[in-house]
Amino acid sequence: MFNKIQRFIVLDILKNRVVLAYTLLLAVLSWSVFSLEDDSNKGVLTLLNIVLLTTPLVSIIFTTIYLYNSAEFIELLLSQPIRRSKIWTGLFLGLFFSLALSFIIGAGIPILLFVPGHVALILLVMGVLITAVFVALGFLCGIMSRDKARGIGISILLWLFFALLFDGLVLFLLFQFSDYPIEKAMVGVAALNPIDLARIFIILQLDVSAMLGYTGAIFKDFFGTGVGTAIGFALLCLWVILPYLLSRRMFIRKDL
Repeated sequence: MFNKIQRFIVLDILKNRVVLAYTLLLAVLSWSVFSLEDDSNKGVLTLLNIVLLTTPLVSIIFTTIYLYNSAEFIELLLSQPIRRSKIWTGLFLGLFFSLALSFIIGAGIPILLFVPGHVALILLVMGVLITAVFVALGFLCGIMSRDKARGIGISILLWLFFALLFDGLVLFLLFQFSDYPIEKAMVGVAALNPIDLARIFIILQLDVSAMLGYTGAIFKDFFGTGVGTAIGFALLCLWVILPYLLSRRMFIRKDL
């Protein structure tokens, strides 16, 4: 039954016009960027900024809305002899696989054609991980409130915080405490934003550290090592696991 739930969700979402439009948008932007740029590194940097804005936005908002619109379907599943944890896992994997497939089809094909070797692989992996992170956050937003407008509002605020406001807050803290040695503490702060972690990963592969910005430049020495890379990847995985587990626990205990 778990596989049937997942398969139904995937087939349902792949026919959704929003997901089709998202795939087409990524494809048009990716092909356009690489066609206009002679240097693949410049194309990757341009596409990176686009992906790290659109992918989290679509993933978290689409997931939240889909959960609210599927309330009757979820209630039907709950009336069956299926454990709640399996229902929630099936929904999560179905949404994640659908949106990840859209990203791979839309952006992955031009990336593999135009970007050399390991850089293309890193970019694809980061895109898929960011999709998983914001799908998990979308599940958390969807289960936190019964009110659809409030849940969608929370998801938009989360995207705004991670995509736009976080770096501004970090810069403010750095300027306020510029007289103190806070570099080590800022490594922990970087772990609070999955988008920044993905950006640092990709730009380090391109060896254009000047593009990292003030936040990322502090962590170059740390994340540029093998141990730092492993820790950063583990942190991104935690950003998927923890929101999902928290949302699943709330779903199991919630009186629907």
